[in-house]
Amino acid sequence: MIDAEAFEHCIASGGVAVFPADTVYGLAVDPENQAAVSRLNELKRRDPAQPSAVMFFELGVALAALPELMPRTRTAFEQLLPSPLTLIVTNPSGRYPLACGDDLGRLGVRVPALDGALAPLTAIRRPVLQSSANLHGGSDPRRVEDVPPEIYAAADLVLDGGELPGIASTVVDLARFESGGEHAVLREGAVPAATVAELLAGIS
Repeated sequence: MIDAEAFEHCIASGGVAVFPADTVYGLAVDPENQAAVSRLNELKRRDPAQPSAVMFFELGVALAALPELMPRTRTAFEQLLPSPLTLIVTNPSGRYPLACGDDLGRLGVRVPALDGALAPLTAIRRPVLQSSANLHGGSDPRRVEDVPPEIYAAADLVLDGGELPGIASTVVDLARFESGGEHAVLREGAVPAATVAELLAGIS
């Protein structure tokens, strides 16, 4: 069984956790802890200027943490999440700067759809900065055994949720959705672009 309490303790104490999401295995750290974020980037061997997503484990927590979301964008969140999507939104308040890479005006947000063996994670109220548990440019791990050995060994906590779908989240840019109803699929993954378009079409 997934130990959500151990996961929260790991993140709160500045640790790095390997955890299962609704897509692939990820790495999670406290989004406000510079040392932890730097360690995540070092483990992945990636440029700190590259953005990450902030993951919330419950939609209401995400909406409360982002009070500046405008009505149309907020409705899009309610329509699209939780799901294997990453939503890119404008970030006028500069929230979670360590997740923004070199553009503090944009923020990636995830609220995964967690059920079955992963359902205990929905009790977590702490956001995490997350990225796939791979070396930069490597394949996305669908099993704990697929996590690179050096990352597995260095993690402070590893949660095994069994075999996952293995397809990364679809990334949707909503930065111009509020003003013009426009969106752009930056990476098509677990959710088809056509499904995203259909879900957003009725929002006025």
